[in-house]
Amino acid sequence: MIKAAGAVLWREADGDVEVAVVHRQRYDDWSLPKGKLDHGETIPACAVREVEEETGFSCVLGRHLRQVSYSVKSVPKTVDYYAAQAVSGSFVPNEEVDLLRWLPIAEASELLTYEPDREVLAEFSRLPADLLVVLLVRHAKAGKRSEWNDDDDLRPLSGAGWRQAAALRALLPLWSPVRVHTAPRTRCVDTVRGVAEDLDVEMVEEPRLAEEGYWPDPDAGLVRLLEVAALEGRAVLSSQGGVIPSVVQSLAEMGGLRLDEIPCKKGSTWVLTFTRPFGTWSTSDSPSHWPTLVSAHYLASALARP
Repeated sequence: MIKAAGAVLWREADGDVEVAVVHRQRYDDWSLPKGKLDHGETIPACAVREVEEETGFSCVLGRHLRQVSYSVKSVPKTVDYYAAQAVSGSFVPNEEVDLLRWLPIAEASELLTYEPDREVLAEFSRLPADLLVVLLVRHAKAGKRSEWNDDDDLRPLSGAGWRQAAALRALLPLWSPVRVHTAPRTRCVDTVRGVAEDLDVEMVEEPRLAEEGYWPDPDAGLVRLLEVAALEGRAVLSSQGGVIPSVVQSLAEMGGLRLDEIPCKKGSTWVLTFTRPFGTWSTSDSPSHWPTLVSAHYLASALARP
């Protein structure tokens, strides 16, 4: 199995959205930037790296768009595509790409050589490009409860848990979060502490998104998560396995999304994307004006697979 990743790279231009389409001289085709995973690389990291290598632009990931499957010389291949906003850089012709065009979506679709690329672009255009993002993380593995005699809230990460936390420290910044929130338990805090240190921000404790705070009033927990999304735009939130499936399911139902299952492994992340509310938003606004969940993509692990 060959695994690859790419992106619909976009930017704002005169109040509209343009996307990047690249010409590969080797194949004489027009495509979306993409490429194969390096050894020890995650799919999101590959998408960001390949965009920069082929286009010269650094980018910030948004929602997962879709996975495309096909065969290369009878070997199965999958390509995961993300929305990705260009934040800096410029195009210089290179060994893989000799031309890049920034085009409105309709013109880009006409230029693309392959139908699967057009389908990815159609999925991108289905929703606004600039969405709110909450990276909802289940805490990493902790030491065994049977071997911990102190307050369970203080139970620390295990060695495997610290490795997961280190991997999250590398993965989560690909979405450029600006703030880190966490349920007030040691294992939740330590899972995302490195991300907060790298951002040079204080972590915000969220008691309503810990198990003991969420279940007495789930609606209050949901409102708090939507408030984090709306007021910060891009955030990390570390919580627990007794909370996350309920939160994701409830938000999906509110947004009309159908999720066949809601896994929640330790050290996993749900990339939740929401529409932006109009104007200045507060919880006193009508629920019809609140952020709406429009995409939920599950990353089972921040660790790269062999």
